[in-house]
Amino acid sequence: MSMSLDGFIADPDDFLGGDDGERLHKWADADGESGRPAGPVKQFQDEWNEAGAVLAGRRTAELMDHWGGDHNGLPIFVPSHRPPGPAARWGYPMVTYVTDGIESAMAQAKAAAGGRDVQVRGAYTAQRALEAGVLDEAQIHLIPVLLGRGRRMFDILPLEIELEIVRVLDTPEATHIRYRVRR
Repeated sequence: MSMSLDGFIADPDDFLGGDDGERLHKWADADGESGRPAGPVKQFQDEWNEAGAVLAGRRTAELMDHWGGDHNGLPIFVPSHRPPGPAARWGYPMVTYVTDGIESAMAQAKAAAGGRDVQVRGAYTAQRALEAGVLDEAQIHLIPVLLGRGRRMFDILPLEIELEIVRVLDTPEATHIRYRVRR
């Protein structure tokens, strides 16, 4: 997740920070000269492309129109207490709504991923996965901006959660920190 230094992942209207709505993701823009990603951005894109499934919160999935039915070819699992809307129900066969909890949603996503990573999208879903003990790692792309308001990444956690720093990559656009959840 891309996050401002003061902990926000989106402004109050669900934009990604700043007036143009993309401030928190500018770090991932392709190299200006070649038009292709390079350095850490290429490394992150390679990691994303190696994932096997996506676990996305309902709000995030609906805001993104379920990524058109698949997330770059990956199946999408959406934990929800309500049945899916028509597009997800009939038009997007790679989108699965899971109504029996975050643990089940993560188990299904991990099974579909076949030993590869499961990417988690959405702050609420990441918080619930941490709470349930089914999130193994978190990667935060810390952007050097203070948004001052919006939706926080870690707004409500039921308890203290210890993290171990696995990797830190510092670039002019962001500091990329990968954490392992200590159990």
